[in-house]
Amino acid sequence: MSAAGEARGTGPMVYAVDVEKYFGSFQALKGINLALPRGEVLCIIGPSGSGKSTFLRCINRLERADRGAIWVDGELVGFRRVGDTLHELGDRELARQRLSCGMVFQRFNLFAHMTTLQNIIEGPITVQKRRRAEVVDEAMALLERVGLADKRDAYPLELSGGQQQRVAITRALAMRPKLMLFDEPTSALDPELVGEVLAVMHDLAASGMTMIVVTHELGFAREAAHRVAFMDQGSIVEIGPPQEVLVRPQHPRTREFIAAVLS
Repeated sequence: MSAAGEARGTGPMVYAVDVEKYFGSFQALKGINLALPRGEVLCIIGPSGSGKSTFLRCINRLERADRGAIWVDGELVGFRRVGDTLHELGDRELARQRLSCGMVFQRFNLFAHMTTLQNIIEGPITVQKRRRAEVVDEAMALLERVGLADKRDAYPLELSGGQQQRVAITRALAMRPKLMLFDEPTSALDPELVGEVLAVMHDLAASGMTMIVVTHELGFAREAAHRVAFMDQGSIVEIGPPQEVLVRPQHPRTREFIAAVLS
């Protein structure tokens, strides 16, 4: 398949070819290849330092891949083609391109001086120039969906970690992304708060949102993912349905990792 020739709205939502990334002499990504169909949930598991977060950051160009290419919804990430020549995008064009990806990090990164509602509507109003009344209505519907409508006027310090992460997810959804990227969204939470965030993500997955989730929550991956990818030392070692990768892994390194997580 030639991803560059795919029209928007057809073909994979994410298509990565031979993606490599270096930090100095350290190679963080070693030729990543991936095709993610629309509506699919992919969970990426693996040890710390295996390149999972770096790959996510390359998808929305928070990191620049040193080799290879990534397309999101048929659009080459970070470049535009003029004839047979590729031109690197400027900051404004990159910002526009990133709007197709919502990203939720380990930390919530909410504006401390803004209420829940203000945090959510800031981007759609300021960046997308949408009407305030429309954005507020949509934000309140999203807050209702994640069970936080009664927290619209609360400030981040008045919310639990789980509530803050649900606000962060809602803020990303308010930008109407085509793709959601989650980078260990529950790792900074107390164990008793993890479930409420995973419940929101389950709901998103069931709604047909295309998602890539970097996670250590194997239970979530087993229940919500269409496929699971195991990464180690910058490579995708194994990828397949959850019942294969998580229950009957073929690669010894995958088996070793899952046994360690479950022990």
